[in-house]
Amino acid sequence: MESISHNLIDVNGISMHVAEKGPEDGPAILFIHGFPELWYSWRHQILSLSVRGYRCIAPDLRGYGDTTAAPSVSSYTIFHLVGDLIALLDSLSLSQVFVVGHDWGAIIAWNLCMFRPDRVKALVNLSVAFMPRNPAVKTVDHFRSLYGDNYYVCRFQEYGVADEEYASMDLKFFFTKLMVMRTPGGGPISFSRASLELSKEPLMLPSWLSEEDIEYFASKFQKSGFTGGINYYRCMDINWELTAPWTGAQINVPTKYIVGDVDLTYHYPGIQDFIHKGGLKTHVPSLEEPVVVKGAGHFIQQERAQEISDHIYEFIKIF
Repeated sequence: MESISHNLIDVNGISMHVAEKGPEDGPAILFIHGFPELWYSWRHQILSLSVRGYRCIAPDLRGYGDTTAAPSVSSYTIFHLVGDLIALLDSLSLSQVFVVGHDWGAIIAWNLCMFRPDRVKALVNLSVAFMPRNPAVKTVDHFRSLYGDNYYVCRFQEYGVADEEYASMDLKFFFTKLMVMRTPGGGPISFSRASLELSKEPLMLPSWLSEEDIEYFASKFQKSGFTGGINYYRCMDINWELTAPWTGAQINVPTKYIVGDVDLTYHYPGIQDFIHKGGLKTHVPSLEEPVVVKGAGHFIQQERAQEISDHIYEFIKIF
C-alpha cells in the first residue's frame, strides 16, 4: 500500500485526490468508486493490476475523502461527475482508458461511456446494471412506486436528515454493518440509523475486511461527512431531466458486467430477467455474458478481490 502514490489534481473547478500505481507508459485503468466509498475500495485491484503492467488510477470522487466537496446540491449532477473524470484524463494526457466502476461509480461509468465513448477502450462494471432512461417517470418517483417513502433513495432527498444521522453514528459500526450486509429478508432498505442499529451486537469482521480497512473508511468520513455522496442521490431527478437527449441511447463500448448473487442490487424487481434475458444486451450491444458470483455481496471488489481482479484482467487484456 505504501507504494501507491497520492496527488491532488485541479480538475473542473475542484481539487481531486487521486491514488495511482503502475508504469506511466502502461495502459491506463480508471477506477470509479461508489457510495459510501473511496479510492481505497480499489486497493486490491490497484496492487494486482499494476504489477501486470497497468497504470491504475483511482480518484476520490467529488464530495468524497480528500477531494473537494462543492457546497451546492446542484453541483453534483451526472454532468459534473463525468466532467470531473474527463478533466482528470485530460490533466494526465490520457486520450483513452479502460474504465472499471462499482455502485454509483458504475452509474457514472455507464454515463461516461454514453457521453464520451471515444475516451473508453472497454468497460467493466460491477453491481449496478445499466438503467435506460424512462421518459414517462422520474427516477425517484420510480423507486418510490416500488418501495415507498422509507426507501433510502427517497429518504436521501430531504437535505440534512440522513447526513446528520450518519455523522452522529459510530462510524466503525456503520461501515462494518454496511459492508457485511446481504440480500434483505423483508421489505425495502431504508439505511436509517434506527434500522442499522436494530442489533448492536458486536459484528465479526469477515476474512476479507480488516480493522485497518474499517478505520480508514471511518476516519475519512468522520472528516468529510456524508453530504457530498448523498447529494448524488439528490440530483437523480435533475439528471433525469438533463439526460433527455440521450433517451434510447446505447452503450457502444466493449463491456463486461459482474454482480454478486446476494448483492442487494441483484434483487430489484425484474432486474434478473433484464440482465439475463436480453434486456441489458439490447442497450449494451457489445456486452459479454454477465458474470454472477455465487455467495458474493455488494462490495464485491473487496470481498472477492483476486477473482474480480482476474475478471478485469482477462477482459481488458484482449484490447
